Amino acid sequence: MVRLIPNGKVTSYGAIAKYLGSKQSSRMVGWAMNASHTKKDVPAHRVVNRNGMLTGKNHFDTPDKMKSLLEQEGIVIHEDRVVDFESFFWDPSTELEIP
Repeated sequence: MVRLIPNGKVTSYGAIAKYLGSKQSSRMVGWAMNASHTKKDVPAHRVVNRNGMLTGKNHFDTPDKMKSLLEQEGIVIHEDRVVDFESFFWDPSTELEIP
């Protein structure tokens, strides 16, 4: 599902959990992202917490890698938070058809 997040957009652990039918499982989504950040075909850098904070940044090669990847996509980061988070937020519940 994370592969479907468009370039230049972010979503949250909770939004993914809600879409998958387990609203209270955002931590489990976080664990999955931590395990997948080294896979080049999984854009784990596009998943942040509900406030737009880069809480997964320490699971990348360097602490600034997540920020760098998002900035390359045109997302402005200030103090480890997505600036204007609402305008970059991609909600799978409204963007994807639920099977």
